[in-house]
Amino acid sequence: MSRPHFDPAQYDAQLSEKRARLVELLAPFDAPEPEVFDSPREHYRLRTEFRLWREGENRHYAMFEPGDNRNPILLDDFPIASKRINELMPNLKAGWADPALGFKLFQVEFLTTLAGDALITLAYHRPLDDAWLAAAEALSARLGASIVGRSRGQRLVVGRDYVEEEMTVAGRTFRYRQPEGAFTQPNGVVAGKMLDWAYEAMGPRDDDLLELYCGNGNFTLPLATRARKALATEISKTSVNAALANLADNGIDNVTLVRLSAEELTQALNEVRPFRRLAGVDLKSYDFGTVFVDPPRAGMDPDTCELTRRFERILYISCNPETLAANIAQLHDTHRVTRCALFDQFPYTHHMESGVLLERR
Repeated sequence: MSRPHFDPAQYDAQLSEKRARLVELLAPFDAPEPEVFDSPREHYRLRTEFRLWREGENRHYAMFEPGDNRNPILLDDFPIASKRINELMPNLKAGWADPALGFKLFQVEFLTTLAGDALITLAYHRPLDDAWLAAAEALSARLGASIVGRSRGQRLVVGRDYVEEEMTVAGRTFRYRQPEGAFTQPNGVVAGKMLDWAYEAMGPRDDDLLELYCGNGNFTLPLATRARKALATEISKTSVNAALANLADNGIDNVTLVRLSAEELTQALNEVRPFRRLAGVDLKSYDFGTVFVDPPRAGMDPDTCELTRRFERILYISCNPETLAANIAQLHDTHRVTRCALFDQFPYTHHMESGVLLERR
């Protein structure tokens, strides 16, 4: 993992540059002025990973500049990471002085939440034994955090293999399980602003919602309360299981979740071929008015993009404004951008999240 160039004095200027870049990318589509949602200047990142670098008998948390894995940046703290991560870093470092925990440990990952939960993943170049498990249990109790140990062919869990988060949208608090190793939004404060924006942009509906790439149900939970019923899709088994648990934990019963990729759902809706995973799901019973998409950096493939054209409203969250612009170009003849937003998930980097609402012309 590379280290962002942390300089709070430059934050406002960098955010202005990102806004100008988004405006330029969306200018061909006559998009309105973007709503801009800033980030805390420090302690905003809820997850991070470090390599360990040996100097003599000592090992340190380390990061590297992109393309350079020979010259580490050694760290005692990490100002962009959550306060919880910064509290855990020195205490974990003291813990790996125990050979049962420190021997052939090469990577550490932290996953925390705004709600205060924490999980630490320790990765090894050796098998994990009973001595490791006993030491990890003692360390977990001291740190107040779950621990997952990983080595080739092994995954040992002390505590839970997920953290619990809480997000409040329109006065309702939603609880989320966020599994170890699965994608979660790194910037919790900005993630909350994204949920608020998407909830408001969707508005109350008397028809149905289709969601592609639903992950652990991050957006599914609040958006489902705006629709008559919802069909959500996700391909990752880990994320599907988390989403199902999150729906149950929050008492949301108007969502059907199927483990299909966006491409497979496109084939199903186009009646190209049947899928056993859709057994018992009557696709024709849905009156879809809105499709919500939060695709990977590559954006939507052309066929999925064509699928979204069928819907009156397309609510699109993007982690890559270039592929967002390319997808809008494909849809621009039938849909217009009526709202757009910039979410600064990744301060001090060129990366940004954006959102658009497209409505049929």
